[in-house]
Amino acid sequence: MATVRVGPPRRPLAGSFGVPGDKSIAHRALLLGGLADGVTTVLGFPRGADVLSSLGAVRALGARVDELPDDALRIEGCGHALGGGPATIDCGNSGTTMRLTAGLVAGGGGTVVLDGDASLRRRPMERVADPLRAMGAGVETTDGHAPLTVRGAALRGIEWTLPVASAQVKSAILLAGLRAHGTTRVREPLPSRDHTERLLGHMGVRLARDAAGVAIAGEQRLRGGDISLPGDCSSAAFLVVAALVVPGSELHLTDIGVNPTRTGALAILRRMGGAIDVTKTHDVAGEPRAELHVRAARLRGTHVTPGEVPGTIDELPILAIAAALADGETTITGAAELRVKESDRIAALEQLARLGVGVRATPDGLSIHGRGGRPLVGGRVETHGDHRIAMAFAVAGLVAEDGVEIDGAECADVSFPGFYARLAELGAQVERG
Repeated sequence: MATVRVGPPRRPLAGSFGVPGDKSIAHRALLLGGLADGVTTVLGFPRGADVLSSLGAVRALGARVDELPDDALRIEGCGHALGGGPATIDCGNSGTTMRLTAGLVAGGGGTVVLDGDASLRRRPMERVADPLRAMGAGVETTDGHAPLTVRGAALRGIEWTLPVASAQVKSAILLAGLRAHGTTRVREPLPSRDHTERLLGHMGVRLARDAAGVAIAGEQRLRGGDISLPGDCSSAAFLVVAALVVPGSELHLTDIGVNPTRTGALAILRRMGGAIDVTKTHDVAGEPRAELHVRAARLRGTHVTPGEVPGTIDELPILAIAAALADGETTITGAAELRVKESDRIAALEQLARLGVGVRATPDGLSIHGRGGRPLVGGRVETHGDHRIAMAFAVAGLVAEDGVEIDGAECADVSFPGFYARLAELGAQVERG
């Protein structure tokens, strides 16, 4: 387990650069490219551990994937023959790989075993198994968790209402619906990220979308093509908060994805007083992207409501760091889903107390008493193998008097390879143990 100490920068953060390609879209581009007819080229592919798990999954299911120069991939799709034979797939730490692949292979002819690391084995899988069983697939979990065995079958369309908003479960049902007979309709209590729907449309699939959910007609085929990935909005959020809380900083982040289902954190940070300008918005491959211009600002506390949680679920750890530096109290409610992410993120964020922050955990959120711009105290924290916890506390180290020592820091590579190197380039003190 690697230890990294991150301390205050020697100068304000400044510069213009991009971030790795969007992890969420990359997963979907790989899986849909494998199921498509013809060749799919993915541009701007990030090489984080999670998306490499999906790359391995697509290869295990029979698709050929060639890695090209300049972060590009070439996928030779198998069409609906994908996953026709037996396969055992190691999903690593990636819940997206496991849940989406389960839906992808539910309509195939093979038996696929999906497993992962100790962290992934703790995450709930009945929420995806239940709808796939209702469609006709044979799905077995291990006491509700991985390993997960999916026996592909002839599927029928269903109407399914998600008890908890989940882009992963919604996507799994839609992928199964592609090979089902009849129409599959998914309703959700709150809107979750819609990358799957956008990418399906880009690849020639007809969908019906309304405020309540999405419907897809079965037995449709995907058309291969070019997919250019924007910079990952969730990864960018860590640098956005870094620029906001380090006095005198100014960053320009280029080609960042600004899908409306992913920009909730930017809206919350603006409400807190963050100076964030979004410019030059345009669409590529069905996904909006833009440039972000961020300047240091005095932040104030806010209330993150349950309705805002689905659009900020991956950014809540870094929002907690912003809250720790803000004036007044910040409360987060309706975020019980944080308990079953890569770690129990609510419990992990209680470590803010080690840095001199008043923090109180609740079953579904946090109450954080900000330090009003005063620096944090130094301390040592554990990541519990969670990449977003690692990066959040690294940003905290930028404004801690004695820095923050992060145990298990290497997990940041899951979504942002080179994250600590980027902080060092910006002038942060980064020492590896």
